[in-house]
Amino acid sequence: MEQGNHVSYFVKYMRAKNRLTQEDLAQKAGVGLRFIRELEQGKQSLRMDKINQVLALFGYRVSIDTTRKKDQWEIIMTQMNRNVNVYLKNSTSIAGILMDYKMEEQQVKSWKFISSDNINRYRETKDESLIQNIDNAEIQNVENS
Repeated sequence: MEQGNHVSYFVKYMRAKNRLTQEDLAQKAGVGLRFIRELEQGKQSLRMDKINQVLALFGYRVSIDTTRKKDQWEIIMTQMNRNVNVYLKNSTSIAGILMDYKMEEQQVKSWKFISSDNINRYRETKDESLIQNIDNAEIQNVENS
């Protein structure tokens, strides 16, 4: 038996919650009984369209997240000193410029960032208090703006 995954656990839960047998679920979703069994057992190589047929009965679907987090070297090479949007793990984003970074043991620990609101004032005054330090662990992703 294959090791389960989140989708297989979810389908089993929803099937039980709705008092459906595997046969009932297969019939209602328009897929084979074997597919339902393999899905619930966590088989890794199932067709996404068929998984979504099953999930649609419960008002859900699986989609592939095509965004990927850039690694620190890619950010340093392509986004330093450019206008960027920084997406934080707390679901907020900030626009501005990554000005510098602090490394420890070949890993970026933090980034010096100046927000779009403060860029002109910083250029005029060089006021260091306008610069934010963002812990690298707090960053979800960085994209050019």
